[in-house]
Amino acid sequence: TKALEHADVVVASIFVNPTQFNEASDLENYPRTIEADLVKLEASGCHVAFMPDVEEIYPEGHKTKTIEYEGLDLVMEGAERPGHFDGVVEVVARLFDIIQPDVACFGEKDFQQLAIIRKLVDEHDYAIDIIPCPIVREPHGLAMSSRNERLTEEQRQRAAILYETLQEMKNLVDIMNPDEVEQWGRDALNSSEYAELEYIQVADSQTLKTIFRWHECDSARAFVVARFGEVRLIDNLEIFRA
Repeated sequence: TKALEHADVVVASIFVNPTQFNEASDLENYPRTIEADLVKLEASGCHVAFMPDVEEIYPEGHKTKTIEYEGLDLVMEGAERPGHFDGVVEVVARLFDIIQPDVACFGEKDFQQLAIIRKLVDEHDYAIDIIPCPIVREPHGLAMSSRNERLTEEQRQRAAILYETLQEMKNLVDIMNPDEVEQWGRDALNSSEYAELEYIQVADSQTLKTIFRWHECDSARAFVVARFGEVRLIDNLEIFRA
């Protein structure tokens, strides 16, 4: 629906990209709900669903686009999943080349990906406006994701602790430094018997670099990744704006 605010014709891509998965099991287990996706797209007003196969996206002899990450790929998801963003850049560039959109919408849930796609557009001079889409949440705060389908109802309720922690970190900005807020969030999630914390980080919203004082940036976000059972969940929240 966000795209309809900016375009007359909306194209949505449905493609599980093999080049951005580090583990074969993660690719194999990634939810594929084509029929349900199409129903949702039609209900939201989408005009075209683009569902290419791997050969169409990566034909023999295609040239791979790359970017200078300038450190964007060395933190958080880049550090945890080496090569992941190379796959993201490759597939998004191919989608841009095939569809040739005027605007493209990407969710803020994958905020690091959003920053890297903006870098791709800038470096390769794509005439595309990148529109960030706010995170859509379930009633108890869990960020919506196809991965949520793999959670039990009990795990889904317990996973709400991610957003609760991010919100409390935002409330602490006035009385703590960035590293103290980050450590508070780390301690809160490590004390949960249900969340297996992978990382939590407070960073500049633009550069994704660690900050030591709030006044060092115009905006700061808290990023978190944790596992609930076998399901890896990601979330973030802007906690400071100058």
